[in-house]
Amino acid sequence: MSTQAAVPGLDAAQAPITLQPNPLQAGAGTPRRMRRNPNRPVYQEPPTFLGTTLRVLVLVLITLAVLFPLWSILVTSFSTNDSVTRSGGMVTLPRGLTLSAYKQILAGGIVTRAALVSVFVTVVGVAISTTVSVLAAWGLSKPTSFGHRPLLFVFLITMFFGAGMIPSYLLVSELGLLDSLWSLILPGCVSAFNVLILRNFFMAIEPAIIEAARIDGAGEWRILTRIVLPLSAAVIAVVALFYGVGYWNAFFNAMLYINDNTKWPLQLVLRSYVLQGVSLPGADPGQIDVREGQVTGLPIKMAVVVLAIIPILVVYPFVQKHFTKGVIFGAVKG
Repeated sequence: MSTQAAVPGLDAAQAPITLQPNPLQAGAGTPRRMRRNPNRPVYQEPPTFLGTTLRVLVLVLITLAVLFPLWSILVTSFSTNDSVTRSGGMVTLPRGLTLSAYKQILAGGIVTRAALVSVFVTVVGVAISTTVSVLAAWGLSKPTSFGHRPLLFVFLITMFFGAGMIPSYLLVSELGLLDSLWSLILPGCVSAFNVLILRNFFMAIEPAIIEAARIDGAGEWRILTRIVLPLSAAVIAVVALFYGVGYWNAFFNAMLYINDNTKWPLQLVLRSYVLQGVSLPGADPGQIDVREGQVTGLPIKMAVVVLAIIPILVVYPFVQKHFTKGVIFGAVKG
């Protein structure tokens, strides 16, 4: 049984200190690790050496499971045909490294054009989508704005119901956007989820700051650009990252609306050539084996995969510091 002892100098209303029994005493059963502070929850106790070791081991295994495929793709893209043949597929140990695969796909062919198309769609799409989302969220964050509740309800409906593939195709066709790069941007220009994240963040800004600016004579546009946007840099960066990843990885709209292969984005080339094994349009499959030192097959495919991965890996570290802060601040508070 636990023994309670009064401590001099403490009021009677304060909780007494509970003395834990010695687990090594007779009849105490299996010895337990003594907690440093019995009044503190278990999850606040410092971890044991065994617990820390297990956490480190699990994190190392997860990291290796993520990095090993990326390493294999990268090494294979720099490998020769002989190295791929000796490895029986993907190469893990670098031998006979060469830049031939990258020189071939960047020699002004369809991969280069597709990369430029993806860059254009991503940059222009992120600019338009972020701007429209910020303006929509700022308007919806004002309960007194015109049509606040009906418009908010329309945004929420789009998160659960969609028109479908055929109505979307007919709409794009009627707008004359077929075989146009705008068909890869405008149909998915605004995400209701991102608008709600921005709206919740705007509503959490201290109203006194906005009221003070309004008393000083600032209009809605000046309040948005001079006060709200600087305070919302973190959440806007996260939303822009969401849009950027979505535009860069999108290929389905290109399958539906783009018939001209010179306007294909990089992800559609990646899907057609790497996953389905279709020859690149405009390329002569028999021409690659003619010159000495050139590679074919798997190194070319892995080089295309690397080109599709690199932009996101380069951009993400610059946004990562805002990622957690932006998602938490823009989340729905319960």
